[in-house]
Amino acid sequence: MRFEELPTPCYVVDETLLENNLRLLNGVIQRTGCKIVLAQKAFSMYTMYPLIGQYLSGTTASGLFEARLGHEEMGKENHIFSPAYRDDEIDEIIAICDHIIFNSFSQIEKYKDKVLQAGKKVGLRINPECSTQEGHAIYDPCAPGSRFGVTLEHFRPDLLDGISGLHFHTLCQQNADDLEKTLNAVEEKFGPWLTQMDWINFGGGHHITREDYDIPLLESCIQHMQERYGLDVYLEPGEAVALNAGYLVTTVLDTLQNGMDIAILDTSASCHMPDVLEMPYRPPLLGSGEAGEKPFTYRLGGQTCLAGDTIGDYSFDQPLKGGDRLVFGDMAIYTMVKNTTFNGMPLPAIAIKDKDGDCHIVHQFGYQDFKMRLA
Repeated sequence: MRFEELPTPCYVVDETLLENNLRLLNGVIQRTGCKIVLAQKAFSMYTMYPLIGQYLSGTTASGLFEARLGHEEMGKENHIFSPAYRDDEIDEIIAICDHIIFNSFSQIEKYKDKVLQAGKKVGLRINPECSTQEGHAIYDPCAPGSRFGVTLEHFRPDLLDGISGLHFHTLCQQNADDLEKTLNAVEEKFGPWLTQMDWINFGGGHHITREDYDIPLLESCIQHMQERYGLDVYLEPGEAVALNAGYLVTTVLDTLQNGMDIAILDTSASCHMPDVLEMPYRPPLLGSGEAGEKPFTYRLGGQTCLAGDTIGDYSFDQPLKGGDRLVFGDMAIYTMVKNTTFNGMPLPAIAIKDKDGDCHIVHQFGYQDFKMRLA
């Protein structure tokens, strides 16, 4: 079917745009010899895993279910990190993961022998205590009191036996200058032990496929760690894999007036694009402008009972009316993986736009998808 024939709401992943990102990431792999794995927490559309697997080295997970998905659907390197592992899950995790990264020395003491006996690699997450973010403490793993990673104060060199790599993740939608700053902190605090390691994982948050991203600086950071310490280097971006590669297609259901023009859509910020409220941010909307930029400004909201279920204020060349279709951009990442059925809202369909411009629905949701979450 054509794009304009899709049901709404509907997530649409553009195969061409996704592959453009993958080619760029693979270029970093080819030029540096690093390994890049998909962080599934940002993008878990496994229909695209065969394509992603052609370009990237594997997947990384935040828990057992993501680890199973990467193992089953991509079948390449499979990494995992969790703040703490469960006794009833660790055996399966070890069976299907190659790198098991721990958040504390106590967890390493508890599970290290099992991991090593299975021939898998043990990693430790460190916290370089180097915040490079502004205004979004919720996404800052180096914020005071963070539960992520071992700080230098609590580092135990006497317990490094069997640990083959260190992992840090401090960035969120950031450029390579922040990575360089973080690496300086890592070397300053943990440099004496880097030569004992086989690999280092730079974590995620690298906006590599963003237009202004400094790829030469990224590659310089990678090569520095390779050459100075003899380390294999891993990166695990999520957003960069599918950045600007997807859309959310919606329909205007009604318009009303309360001090300003308001349009009710068949989608929801709360249910279908939660980062709009959590981050918060204003998603791009094709053909629109900032409030007041074009003649007709509307506040766009969803159908739920949440008073704050609003996507933002946008302006248009013409008045909106029921039946108009709106297309939000950059809706492949942190949307499908975080959406909910709050208020019984139906989940958007999922579709692919192929290289010929044809659209194919790969999944549609109904009442049972809402009911199955309940009891």
